[in-house]
Amino acid sequence: MILISFGQRVETQADSLSLPGCGVQEIQPIISGYARIVNGEEAVPRSWPWQVSLQTNSWHFCGGSLVSERWVVTAAHCGVTKSNVVVLGEHDRSSSQEKVQKLVFTHPQYNSNTINNDIALIKLATAAELGSTVAPVCLAAAGEQYRSGQLCVTTGWALSTPSKLQQTALPLLTNEECKNYWDGNILDSMICAGAAGSSSCMGDSGGPLVCQENRVWYLVGIVSWGSSRCATTSPGVYARVSLLRPWIDSIMANN
Repeated sequence: MILISFGQRVETQADSLSLPGCGVQEIQPIISGYARIVNGEEAVPRSWPWQVSLQTNSWHFCGGSLVSERWVVTAAHCGVTKSNVVVLGEHDRSSSQEKVQKLVFTHPQYNSNTINNDIALIKLATAAELGSTVAPVCLAAAGEQYRSGQLCVTTGWALSTPSKLQQTALPLLTNEECKNYWDGNILDSMICAGAAGSSSCMGDSGGPLVCQENRVWYLVGIVSWGSSRCATTSPGVYARVSLLRPWIDSIMANN
């Protein structure tokens, strides 16, 4: 696991992990057909307001999730650097007309990690301006368990897809079920979803896997790894937020 710190430390209650209204969109998504992210279904513009695009020289290379005014969750393997920017509120990567917040960050230190704990926290130097197009997602509770077959949603701009944000609904698998595809590579810090005709792919890395409960969306997984061919017949593997939540809490509370 890595921590990427942005700017000076700001002590504020806005860094709370349970922000009022997290996980609820003003612009509602329409999830129809459960199409795949790759060659798949365009999301309703700005209906996933926590979706982050990590970019270098205006080129999208990884996704992320806004979890508070100051914090973004992404994957450690994305390897963000001080030359990258965090783009919030974007839908169409080919458009220069959208109102997006580009927040430049500095990268004081990078520690390589095994795929076992594929998570990075980004602290923004400037607080995000929250509204209908930019809003945080709730974090899964520590120790939360999820049932096999539960439908959740992942979003992103896979490198081979259209420039507009894509979405797909994926069924969760237990880790034992996932081992039927990936053997001993599946660890407790991972959660699997897919193998049902849709898939996340390269470029989606670091992005969200969210599940809805009582009309509130929770960040359950972080896009981590899977089939090198983006095969829709094998599950994608995500960092398990419910297991990593104590670490997230600790880092945010102390920074």
